[in-house]
Amino acid sequence: MEWLLEIVLVLMLATTIFHAFRLERALGVLKRDRAALEILVSGFNQSTRAAEQGIERLHEAADGAGRQVDRQITAANRLKDDLQFLIDRGERVADRLEAQLRTARPLDTPRVPMAVESIPAPVEEAAPPARLQSQAERDLMKALRLARA
Repeated sequence: MEWLLEIVLVLMLATTIFHAFRLERALGVLKRDRAALEILVSGFNQSTRAAEQGIERLHEAADGAGRQVDRQITAANRLKDDLQFLIDRGERVADRLEAQLRTARPLDTPRVPMAVESIPAPVEEAAPPARLQSQAERDLMKALRLARA
């Protein structure tokens, strides 16, 4: 019976040694995989930091672009207001001119054709230019001269 117990004990020890070797190899693989995993995690951390820095740079660039667009919108709104003022002023001047032309030359008076000989020669004397009342009128006249050219 002793021999039987010793044989069972030897078999159990052999099985234990066999499993210990398998466990040792598995632990070796885990250590190698752990080192690879640490390298992978380190690379991932570096990539994450680089991405965060890139996002910060993008935020700064977007903020700068937003401020620039805001300045351009503000300038465009000022120009729009100036142009609207010039248009209103030009319409009032045109209305006044039209009213003055209608009062100076009524439409219901018949015109009598005159002979070509009876038309007096144009006087070379130019009338002095009317004094413009404001910067807006000067700007309007300048724009009209440029539009004709």
